[in-house]
Amino acid sequence: MDWLSYTVAGVAVVILGLSKGGFAGVGMISTPLLALVIGPVNAAGFIFPILLIQDAVAVWMYKRDWRRKIILVMAPGAALGVVAAYQLASTVPEWIVEISLGVISLVFGCRQLILSLRTHQVEPGSPSAALGLLSGVASGFTSMIAHAGTPPFQLYVLPQKLVRDTYIGTSVIFFALLNCMKIPAFAMLGQLNREHLVSALIFAPIAIASSWLGVHLVRKVDLVRFNLIITIILVGVSITLIAQGIHGGGSLG
Repeated sequence: MDWLSYTVAGVAVVILGLSKGGFAGVGMISTPLLALVIGPVNAAGFIFPILLIQDAVAVWMYKRDWRRKIILVMAPGAALGVVAAYQLASTVPEWIVEISLGVISLVFGCRQLILSLRTHQVEPGSPSAALGLLSGVASGFTSMIAHAGTPPFQLYVLPQKLVRDTYIGTSVIFFALLNCMKIPAFAMLGQLNREHLVSALIFAPIAIASSWLGVHLVRKVDLVRFNLIITIILVGVSITLIAQGIHGGGSLG
């Protein structure tokens, strides 16, 4: 990795930390952003050990505020999603994974933009267990490909209108468990290599500090405006990734 790659990686780690600290959803941009400079599979592998470090910090900070029933409903589907995503990443060329990452990120980015323009709030409700299972599958798949499992998670959890800390805590516990499920898949893809583990140690202080910062900033920053800025950047990065993937695929033909 060159200086540009390390700079982009530093930005991605800070954004991930803010997400783990309470800025739920903004971490979606980290993998697509880093994929622009080192490729999608390598970007996911680079970020993964750092995510595990941040998970440990976040679980410790929110260990008392989470909803056990939600985890039990979504976890089986998440495991299925991880397996499906592994099959994709291990059997197709990287440019297809790059396009898939771009499309997933673009869809979720556009969804977030549409939601930000709506003035009404999500109505409270009790979504079915079937929706929870399907949301778990989608979270597992998108998390494995792009570390972007938050939107499917929100589809099932937001209508339940949890209080802020319980929502964040449930999200933290769910994605910590999901990331543990991904360890064998990343190992089989060869992404838990020495370079990535050393990089995780280098970036660990930034990862921990940004997670801690997120916990304290989430109560002071205008979340709507901050999320809107991140989402607009995500849309731009996604389009660039799709273009790079199409160019890469075309160059093989």
